[in-house]
Amino acid sequence: MAVSNLLLLALLCSMFAYCRGACAEPDSDTEAVAGKGFKLGCLSCKRRSEVTGTATVQWYFRGKGEADFYHIYTYNAEGPTIESDNFMDRVDWNGSKRSPDIQDASIYLLNVTFNDSGTYQCFFNRILFYDNYEYSTTVSKVVHLTVVAKATRGTASIVSEVMMYVTIIGLQVWLLIEMIYCYKKISAAGEEALREAAKNQNLPPVSQKKEQKSVIAVIFFCFLHFSPNSLC
Repeated sequence: MAVSNLLLLALLCSMFAYCRGACAEPDSDTEAVAGKGFKLGCLSCKRRSEVTGTATVQWYFRGKGEADFYHIYTYNAEGPTIESDNFMDRVDWNGSKRSPDIQDASIYLLNVTFNDSGTYQCFFNRILFYDNYEYSTTVSKVVHLTVVAKATRGTASIVSEVMMYVTIIGLQVWLLIEMIYCYKKISAAGEEALREAAKNQNLPPVSQKKEQKSVIAVIFFCFLHFSPNSLC
C-alpha cells in the first residue's frame, strides 16, 4: 500500500510539472514613455499543439480621437511589411520566429511619440491542417495605448505585485503542509504494511527505512520543483 501511495505522489508531481509548461496569453502593457521603445504584446495560443498550422498577422491602429482603424503592419511566412508611412522604420517584429505557425505576434515600437496613443488591434488569421480538411480561424486582440512623458507606477500595479508575492508564499506554505501530511500518512501506512508482512512471513522489516527514504526523496523533489522561483 505504501508503494502505491509513493507512485501516486510521484505521478501527481509529474502532472503538475507538465501543467506548468502550458501556454498563457497575458495582456500587453498599456503605458509607453515618449522617446523610448515599447512592446505591443499580442499572443494567441494554439489549443492543440499536435495540429500543424500557419498564421498571418495584421496590425491596425486608430489614433486617439479618430473614428477609423488603418492598416499599419503585416507579418507572414515571407516576412514583415510596414503598411503605413507613419510607422515606417519604427516597427520591429518581436514575435514568433522561424515558424510559420505564429502564436506570438508582438511588435516593438521604436521612438514612441504622443501621436502613437490610441487603440491597436492585432489579428491572427490561422489555418489548421487536419488529415482530411483545413480549418480557418481568426483571433483578435486589442491594446489601448497611452503615451506619457515620464513612467508612472499606479496603485493597481503595486497592489498586484504585493498580492502576487503573498499568493506565492501562501501556496508554498500550503504545499509544505500537504507534503508533511502526505508523508505522515504514507509512513504510517508503510509501517502497518511492513508489520503485517513481517508477522505473516516472519520477515524482519528491513526495507522500512529504504522506503521512507524514497518517500522523502520524492517529497524533496516536489518541494524544489514548486519553489517560489519556479512559480514566478
